[in-house]
Amino acid sequence: MSKKTKLKKNLVDQILDKAKIAHDSLAINALEGNLPENIERSDIFKTLALSGDKTGPIIGILPITEHLSEKKLAQISGNKKVSMIPQKDLEKTTGYIHGANNPVGIRQKHNFPIYIDQSALEKGQIIVSAGEVGRSIRIDSQLLADFVQAEFADLCQ
Repeated sequence: MSKKTKLKKNLVDQILDKAKIAHDSLAINALEGNLPENIERSDIFKTLALSGDKTGPIIGILPITEHLSEKKLAQISGNKKVSMIPQKDLEKTTGYIHGANNPVGIRQKHNFPIYIDQSALEKGQIIVSAGEVGRSIRIDSQLLADFVQAEFADLCQ
């Protein structure tokens, strides 16, 4: 009988546990691309940090298989223009390095507007980073949106 390795709870797990929000902790690195059989690449959502000309930092969450439409995100968020935060400024802006940005941790520290691509609603459950490269969580998209006060919108090109 194989034993499932129990992952040590990280900060994101602890925050979600405290809020009594069901989620699964996963040890996957979407950047490397080798995924367990039961996970499709389109189930994994990336958390992008951008800056709006009017709002300042803004978060967009969309499938890793898609490209963000900066034009759509700008329009939805009340900006004329949004652009990716340079990698060198990422950690001091969000608190996370490239590949580890996650909506739960960001919401705990900052009140940045968060938008999740509407495809997450159709999927039901999505996988997002858990704040460390190689760690992710699987969570109901509506529960996540409610918890981080995110809006669903069409963000893809």
